[in-house]
Amino acid sequence: MPELILEKTYNSLTVEDKWYKHWMEKNYFHADEHSEKKPYTIVIPPPNVTGMLTVGHVLNNTIQDILIRKARMEGKEACWIPGTDHASIATEAKVVSMLKEKGIKKSDLNREEFLEYAFDWKDKYGGIIIRQLKKLGCSCDWEKERFTMDEEYTRSVLTAFVKLYEKGLIYKGHRLVNWCPVSKSAISDEEVIHKEKNGHLWYLRYPIKDSQKYLIVATTRPETMLGDSAVAVNPDDKRYQDYIGQSIILPLVGREIPIISDNFVDPEFGTGCVKVTPAHDPNDFNMGKRHNLNFINIMNDDASMNANVPEKYIGMSREDARKEIINDLEEKEFLEKSEQHINKIGYSERGQVPIEFYMSDQWFMKMDQLVKPAIDSVKSGQVKFHPKHWTKTYFHWMENIKDWCISRQLWWGHQIPVWYHNNDQSKIHVSIDGPDDPDNWTRDPDVLDTWASSWLWPMAVNSWPTNNKALTKFYPTDTLVTGPDIIFFWVARMIITGHEFMDNIPFKDVYFTSILRDETGQKLSKSLGNSPDPIDLFNEYGTDAVRFGIMLMAPQGLDVLFSKDRLEIGRNFMNKLWNGCRFVQMNIPDNWSNDVDLKSINLDLPERWIISRLTKTIVEYNRQLDRFHFNEAAKILYDFTWSDFCDWYVEIAKIRFYSDDENYADIARSVALKCIRTILMLLHPYSPFITEELWSHFKQRSANDLIITSWPKDGPGIDDEVESKMGLIKNIVSSIRSIRSTMNVSPSKLIDVTIRCNKKQKQFLYSHMEVLKTLARIENINMGHEVDKPEQSATTVVGSMELYISLGGLINIEKEKTRMEKRVLQIEKLISSINGKLSNENFINRAPEDVINKERSNLHKLNEELEKIKFNMEML
Repeated sequence: MPELILEKTYNSLTVEDKWYKHWMEKNYFHADEHSEKKPYTIVIPPPNVTGMLTVGHVLNNTIQDILIRKARMEGKEACWIPGTDHASIATEAKVVSMLKEKGIKKSDLNREEFLEYAFDWKDKYGGIIIRQLKKLGCSCDWEKERFTMDEEYTRSVLTAFVKLYEKGLIYKGHRLVNWCPVSKSAISDEEVIHKEKNGHLWYLRYPIKDSQKYLIVATTRPETMLGDSAVAVNPDDKRYQDYIGQSIILPLVGREIPIISDNFVDPEFGTGCVKVTPAHDPNDFNMGKRHNLNFINIMNDDASMNANVPEKYIGMSREDARKEIINDLEEKEFLEKSEQHINKIGYSERGQVPIEFYMSDQWFMKMDQLVKPAIDSVKSGQVKFHPKHWTKTYFHWMENIKDWCISRQLWWGHQIPVWYHNNDQSKIHVSIDGPDDPDNWTRDPDVLDTWASSWLWPMAVNSWPTNNKALTKFYPTDTLVTGPDIIFFWVARMIITGHEFMDNIPFKDVYFTSILRDETGQKLSKSLGNSPDPIDLFNEYGTDAVRFGIMLMAPQGLDVLFSKDRLEIGRNFMNKLWNGCRFVQMNIPDNWSNDVDLKSINLDLPERWIISRLTKTIVEYNRQLDRFHFNEAAKILYDFTWSDFCDWYVEIAKIRFYSDDENYADIARSVALKCIRTILMLLHPYSPFITEELWSHFKQRSANDLIITSWPKDGPGIDDEVESKMGLIKNIVSSIRSIRSTMNVSPSKLIDVTIRCNKKQKQFLYSHMEVLKTLARIENINMGHEVDKPEQSATTVVGSMELYISLGGLINIEKEKTRMEKRVLQIEKLISSINGKLSNENFINRAPEDVINKERSNLHKLNEELEKIKFNMEML
């Protein structure tokens, strides 16, 4: 040591590619199912195969990499299984859009032709995110990479369907579903995004048969009146009791429909009379079932009007039909009035258009029995949520679960393994491989909901249902890291399948990541243009800095306010570590091998202090990681490295390095190396590239690469008395440095210090005189119980000691007072201006919140500065 001196500045671009290639060549990421080591397994939440890396992915996958790298260093068989999801609706929409650009309609193709285009698209654009995850430094076992439409994975999906069908848990029904008119497919409740929109409430006159009277019904969707089967009132509403049992002649249609009573009707909404359209509203659907009403579907699968409406409206879009119907109702005097109304409208998450409630044949899964073991495993603590409060959301959904519509009217996905006999459609065949006489059967054209494949992910990645060594070794997994927005979509369903098919939980801990927001509080989104490209961030700051910076800003259970300032902190930290290591390395002679056994000798206070601080850091760092408090762990390591080691111990080590006593210097070198090596081990999961590079310069010759070096669990020992004593020295130095800074004393000038203290304190300070004088830039120290305060000196108090720093001859006191007085006037003027704004109601009501907060922040900073200057003026 050292053979090669570190470059003056850290070059992240060359270092990152070099080490990732090295780790891959050494096969460090591979997990061996035949190993005797204790397994530690994570399955990646599979990103969409055509997706691109986002800042959210950086947060999620950095956490997973931290856990897996730590487990690997702990000597476990660390297995992180990567893969991608076929994402039925999202990918099919992209393929359809691509075909449209080529002048090809999906309807012009058969299924096989469309899938050929889809797989070509997947091969071209799929996998970009995998390459980006490698750039992030993810230490996944890439040999185990899975895609949810791989042949083996598909077999797992179809097996699950068949098993559940055979148990009577899957059935086909003609039911009302959420329908996306863009993808022309059913979608789940969780794929519907509700948005508040300004709309209208129309009051329509519905004439009573054989009467001059009419009832007035209020509706937000007049176009659906063409499918009305009844008008309903509350049975306790005295206004309408005489009308119950009579009939209405439906305007524009002429159909006779009954007036019914139902407790569901809210007498306070509108007029208390509601139109009932069982085929286009979930509440009306249930009312229709209760009263045996007609279910009249008035729309095609693209939400245009079908042949069940008057000829005039056939083929119109729902929007055009609404306008025409309103005009016709008004013309025929069936429109009483309209008023402004805020509607909460369900939008298709993928299609970005309002959904329709639509009657169609779909496959459903009975959930009421399946969820019970999954509820119990979270209640009992078998599966733990971090933060714990997400269990309330989980239980609310699971305890109010409905049957799951698992079929989708798409081509890209897992085709449902059901065949209908060509001569008798009521005769069906359900199996993985299909009937022996396929020419006599036609397969159901629908595919499964994407989540009905990814819910098998923890076991299907290991080739379930095949009983194999990998499945036995790596299931159940240990930790799942995911977003809280897919608790229902994915987390809950994986727990269900774990119990149903493996009779075991799929994971022990679930860590829910935070939602990333910009500094104004808006969620990071590519569509809003406030989400930076992570690859640009890697190139600008270095991947290690981005990883560390984003973890610093991500407290458990709270939204993350993303800021490039934190990435700057990450980059500065990497540079600080690099520079500190470089300084130590430059003070280690070539071929130096005098590494001292620190346990066998009596160390001085600074060395005992830094070793105690190191031990405390190791213990607390591990405690925070075990609690999944990743930002707290990062802060602990940051503070030790930046402050304790670089700012204090390295400065003290300089005294040792430059002394004539080589033994003294060797002890300092050994202590510094002990600290550096431990810092690199602890930091490696967060910032793998820079730590592996530095490790290659500082490791012992026989040591392994850092990625497989043993993880530090504890240190040589904690000594609170030593830390207290060293804390006193640090406080004295810091106080003197603070006065030097505020009084503009040049760093090159030595100062005289007088300390009023007792005999014991005097003896202690004398024993550490060299450290005090060097770090505080002191020429003479005068100490004693009855020392006088020198003229023209600044005062500060440390504990029970008074420190007087002589300023005579170091600064022009009158000039300094004038400068301070001038600054006080400037600050008071600025404070007055800001107070004027903040007390102005017009400003508070009109200015954006971030502008107001900035003014308040500036006011706080100015008040702090004013207080400090006034204190210094009093001191002078």
